[in-house]
Amino acid sequence: MKMKLRSYTVLLVALWIGEVVFLTGCKPDPVEPTLTTVATSEVTINSAKTGGNITSNGGAEVTARGVCWGTSVQPLISGSHTTDSKGIGVFTSLLTGLTPGTTYYLRAYATNEAGTAYGNEITFSTVALTLPELTTLAVTGITSTGAVSGGNITKDGGVEVTARGICWSSVANPTISDTKTSNGSGPGSFTANITGLTPGSSYHVRAYATNSVGTAYGNDLPFTASAVTPTLTTAAITSPGRTTAVSGGNITNNGGAAVTARGVCWSTSSGPLATGSHTSDGTGNGTFTSNITGLIPSTSYYVRAYATNSAGTSYGNEQFFTTSPVQVPTVTTTAVTGVTLSAAVSGGNITDDNGGTVTARGVCWNTTGNPTTSDPKTTDGSGTGSFPSNIAGLNSGTVYYVRAYATNSAGSGYGTQQRLSTSASDIDGNIYKTVVIGSQLWMQSDLKTTRYNNNTLIPTVTTGSGSNAAWAALTSAACCWYDNNPSYGSTYGMIYNWYAVETNILCPTGWHVPTDDEFKALELSLGMTQAQVDGTLWRGTDQGTQLKSTLTWTPAGGTNSSGFTGLGSGYRYGVDGGFNSMGSVNYWWSSTLHWSDTTKALYRRLDSVETGVFREGVIKAGGKSVRCLRN
Repeated sequence: MKMKLRSYTVLLVALWIGEVVFLTGCKPDPVEPTLTTVATSEVTINSAKTGGNITSNGGAEVTARGVCWGTSVQPLISGSHTTDSKGIGVFTSLLTGLTPGTTYYLRAYATNEAGTAYGNEITFSTVALTLPELTTLAVTGITSTGAVSGGNITKDGGVEVTARGICWSSVANPTISDTKTSNGSGPGSFTANITGLTPGSSYHVRAYATNSVGTAYGNDLPFTASAVTPTLTTAAITSPGRTTAVSGGNITNNGGAAVTARGVCWSTSSGPLATGSHTSDGTGNGTFTSNITGLIPSTSYYVRAYATNSAGTSYGNEQFFTTSPVQVPTVTTTAVTGVTLSAAVSGGNITDDNGGTVTARGVCWNTTGNPTTSDPKTTDGSGTGSFPSNIAGLNSGTVYYVRAYATNSAGSGYGTQQRLSTSASDIDGNIYKTVVIGSQLWMQSDLKTTRYNNNTLIPTVTTGSGSNAAWAALTSAACCWYDNNPSYGSTYGMIYNWYAVETNILCPTGWHVPTDDEFKALELSLGMTQAQVDGTLWRGTDQGTQLKSTLTWTPAGGTNSSGFTGLGSGYRYGVDGGFNSMGSVNYWWSSTLHWSDTTKALYRRLDSVETGVFREGVIKAGGKSVRCLRN
């Protein structure tokens, strides 16, 4: 530094061997101060502390001092600077208005009349702005649709927190683009309410804080909304019976937890619960069907579907219905068997008591149809199921109608009517089964008696070399066995001439030899037309087949679908008394004379090779079978 000289007077005091010396003369001109720059401290985002140390004023008073700074080297006081009083020595300067995260250059300066001097250059950087720092508060107060959380902002990142809150989602690490709250600004703790959750669903929540740098998040906390009881409806009641009904339900929402039990519950009071009578119909959502059993007839019930999950049990809408009343039992009548002169066997099967205990059961009968328990009956225990009944006290040769019955609190129910006809007997003690054909009751086999019903013997022409001629010559009643062999009698019955028929006492009491018209009634009931029955010779179509037994005929029998059981008994020729056609022909006398020749009587004939019925007349000496008809 070049010094300037000027006049001056200096008192120089020298201590030199006790002498004081005074000097006078010129002094040098002042120079710029000498100083150093103090290192920075307390650096923030927009300020720093520094200063200087002026070790020499350069010979003139320091009139200004401070520091100057800039983002380029060699900053000058023409730029940013502080003004920190005057004088020499150490001074402190506070730099403000700095830009965060910026590198600065600074120098202390000192000014005297000689000029401005600068200290050494120091470089520093302001603190950079950062995202806030925060934590997420624990999730509390969890319900099915909401919860409480919040956050604690421990650092604002060097700049104001302008927004804060929580955000949540069903996936981890939610952001403010998901659902969020807004809970003011600034650092510190805050509380936030989570809303709009789905029951039973899992979620993640994080606190957030936003400053000018951006948005920061707290730690991720998972939680699950509480489940609620399921949502469901009750199905309408269908198929209500006396003791059963059908319902069910539809679970439309499981409430956020698996449905572990479902069904319907019922009671005679409103608001039935699953702790009472109920069904168990699986698990899960959706529709289900429930079969309600064990109900009481004629009773009103309330029904609700139920569904249970971890949150509890909920119920559908209530349905109301009434069970059917007790009805008379359902019963069938067993086919009649074992028919005798005065007894038979039947029974029944009670398949449903229809809601009422069966207290009595059996069969009842009469001769007019549709018998009831006010008619003669058996008593065969109680309860449902099959049972046999022994019918006794019947009249021989009589048509009866039989029905099984079963009685409960609603009354008596009846099975289908069965018809039976008791057997008949003649004065010889021969037993004849009977059959109803149309409205007529016929014996099922040909007459075997050797006596009239008044106990008088019928003359028998059976033996001797002249028996055939003797038979042909008769003009009075007679009978015989085919081929005069009694062994035929048990199966085929006796052969009679028409003189025995016209006595009107040939058949057992209550029975008679049918008239021609009565034979016609039989044929009509088997399907002949009126024109056919009024004709002669072979008439009809298959009526002969219906009347013939399936056995004893040669070459073939019939179907016996009528039950008449014609056997092919053969006959005795009236002209010569000879026997003919066993197994291939059967004749039956009518009690009616021929319409044009009173020496003859009308008959009916079946033939093994014909399907129709033959109607004509023959002389009274002819030997024919007799089939008796009930009066």
